[in-house]
Amino acid sequence: MLILFLLIGLLQSKPYTAEVTSISDGDTFKVLHEGREVRIRLVNIDCPEKRQPFGTRARQELSKLIFSKRVTIHAKGKDRYGRTLAEVYVGKTCINKLMVERGFAWHFKKYSSDKEYALLELKARKNKSGLWADPKPIAPWDWRKMQSQKKPQVK
Repeated sequence: MLILFLLIGLLQSKPYTAEVTSISDGDTFKVLHEGREVRIRLVNIDCPEKRQPFGTRARQELSKLIFSKRVTIHAKGKDRYGRTLAEVYVGKTCINKLMVERGFAWHFKKYSSDKEYALLELKARKNKSGLWADPKPIAPWDWRKMQSQKKPQVK
């Protein structure tokens, strides 16, 4: 029972504010919180990879929105790389949703069934915002799969 109580407490951690210290790509960055750097991964979305078309633009957009700013982190858990999965806010603006709305991220349907993200992606596609201006945008998960297939197999 104690373990269950502790797990529920971890899942319902309180939001905290922190300053953004660096931007890794369109959906990952670092903050300084309580004297240590914490890697944050924007939950519910997936941005183009660095070498993928629109990858640099997605990173630039995230940087413009949050770099050197105080953000509020609503942690949802950790991913397999130890990054904190979170919805991130500047004031009352959800940065995750804004990245999708501006066309710099896909709604990551594999891990999210949030209908608001799906609607924001549809709106961005319709308006040809950001990466949706490309006639055949490649989803990041497909890009990663293609890149892994290009690597020589070790026998």
